[in-house]
Amino acid sequence: MIKKLKDWELGSRAFGYVLLSGLCFSMIHCNPRNSNVNNIKESLDTIKTVEIQLTSDPSGHFLNQRQAFSPDDKLLVFDNRNDDSKIGENASIQVVDVETQEVKTIYQLENQTVFGPGTGAVSFHPSRNEVVFIHGLMNASQEKPYGFTARVAMQVSLDESNKSEAMEARDVQVPFTKGALRGGSHAYSYSSDGRFVSFTYNDQVLERESLVNPTIKDLRTVGAFILGERVAITRRVDEENFDGTSFAVLLAEVTADPKPGSDQINKAYEECWVGNAGYTKLDGTQQNQALAFLGDVMSETGEKVTEVFIADISSSISELISSVDGGSLTSLPAIPAGVNQRRLTFTADRKYPGVQGPRQWLRSSPDGNSIYFYQKDEAGIVQIYTVSPNGGEIKAITKNTFSPDTSFSLSSDGKYLAYGAKEAIYITGISDGITQQVLASPDNASTNLSNINWSNTGHTLAYNRKVDLAGKSYFQIFTINLSSVVDK
Repeated sequence: MIKKLKDWELGSRAFGYVLLSGLCFSMIHCNPRNSNVNNIKESLDTIKTVEIQLTSDPSGHFLNQRQAFSPDDKLLVFDNRNDDSKIGENASIQVVDVETQEVKTIYQLENQTVFGPGTGAVSFHPSRNEVVFIHGLMNASQEKPYGFTARVAMQVSLDESNKSEAMEARDVQVPFTKGALRGGSHAYSYSSDGRFVSFTYNDQVLERESLVNPTIKDLRTVGAFILGERVAITRRVDEENFDGTSFAVLLAEVTADPKPGSDQINKAYEECWVGNAGYTKLDGTQQNQALAFLGDVMSETGEKVTEVFIADISSSISELISSVDGGSLTSLPAIPAGVNQRRLTFTADRKYPGVQGPRQWLRSSPDGNSIYFYQKDEAGIVQIYTVSPNGGEIKAITKNTFSPDTSFSLSSDGKYLAYGAKEAIYITGISDGITQQVLASPDNASTNLSNINWSNTGHTLAYNRKVDLAGKSYFQIFTINLSSVVDK
């Protein structure tokens, strides 16, 4: 348990804990070429922002890049990694109370080694005190270490004494079970209605087959768990087959060798749910469930280009469940009937083609009519753009003179985007494109600013920075409240 920090501790560790009224953020500069149309506020001299450090002990406190806040915004959930790549070596999941700064462990592995099982990348349910996170296989060893195809979705209910169950059923023995996966899922995101959890996926069966059959490839794709539709596995194989609380379906078609100039993709990833209740189609009807994702296509000249895609999903659960299979030794499980995959962006002819910038996950406006992503402008600067789920024109939201270097996050009301650049935090208004620096960079050369999350209500940001302690640096969790910054 972590006690609430003393005032002097906060002052020494929070990188400028109070930014006093009257402080002008001089790091924001106009580009002389665009001085008449620059969309960045140069002076924020009326803003008071308070950066609060919530955690302080010498261990990692790693937030997911989305859905880190509990439904009531009272808790933040995190894992204890101190390195993004170390999920396989992490044994615990914790929560911190935003008000009291009390930390509690909600999941702990007792058999953790450097080879696994491993846990991490945890997300909160939108309306229940329940979380889902990556979990390695319990029989992890030096011969069978944690990996892309050896991990599953684990759920924990905070309201049921931290009861844990596998959300994902797993079956790696022929004949494969419908609704089970055969490899490794990760990057979970609950739909706003709490009925689905999206994931990205790599297939262990195909991975193993590729070792003896060079025509077979394990291609990353995306899918979703249908919550509450349990899947039972009748055959057990060395702790690699087990039941799950949800039915899994894949939602993107991938191919090893996309035809140049076509809409075929060989990788689907970094997905997001579209809208709180889907989006409105051009004919005025409502598409109730849709998943947007990045897809790698091949241009006519043979270059890889990353574009934005969408999968429209049938509202009929029975149709989704009845129309799939468990896959084979040489093929992924089938895409359900009632899933329509479409390409939304066509950027191969741009000076800087494709989605670009730091690693990012797509975001969608609450009404579902806008999908946001990073892309370079004609000057080579990374900006945030938007496209409709119906396709059409790509529009720039930001017009900054600098490139972000973190993923971006969208406020729950859909009005503001938040992101980092050179250790400072910025927000941009969706309606006017005006960018404000809401937190200056600290004096430290590098703090690994990352994992910026908006709260579910109001305008609080939570994020990670590394803090020096006892000769080492550890990821800690910080928050700032922007209620005095954003429009009322």
